[in-house]
Amino acid sequence: MPLPVTGGDGDTIWTMRMPKNKLVRPVTEESLDAARLELGVDFQDAECLLISEVKVLLEAQYDSKKEEKNLDEVYTKTLEYVQKFSRYTNRDTIKEVRALLKPTELEPFECAQLGNLCCSEYEEAKSLVPSIGSRISDEDLDSLLKQMDSLKKYQG
Repeated sequence: MPLPVTGGDGDTIWTMRMPKNKLVRPVTEESLDAARLELGVDFQDAECLLISEVKVLLEAQYDSKKEEKNLDEVYTKTLEYVQKFSRYTNRDTIKEVRALLKPTELEPFECAQLGNLCCSEYEEAKSLVPSIGSRISDEDLDSLLKQMDSLKKYQG
């Protein structure tokens, strides 16, 4: 039998009764849409990382986890994923990409998306990350993408 739960805005939200000791997030009626930067409360003020940054962090922990025989399946699969899809191979390049993205008017989520996708054309970037359309001019975005592409090509 559904239980009534009142949301923060006073609206009643219905949720199903769950067994005890199960942590369940309340169901909300909010509409999430990354194209409009409506990412939900979990992502408010969250720091968004590039896949390459996650790779550096996981690889830094790898040796100690391996020695302790504490490599679980999620860690291993995540490490494999970031190693496969990391666009930047060294720390200096990652820092330079971050430095390029930081002074822009883009939100952290948009910066991470541009850094992860490595688009070659500004039209492609705007179609994959629609929220950047009004935040940065086509010329500035094109320049930014070319600088990021140059860093990716000439990294050590």
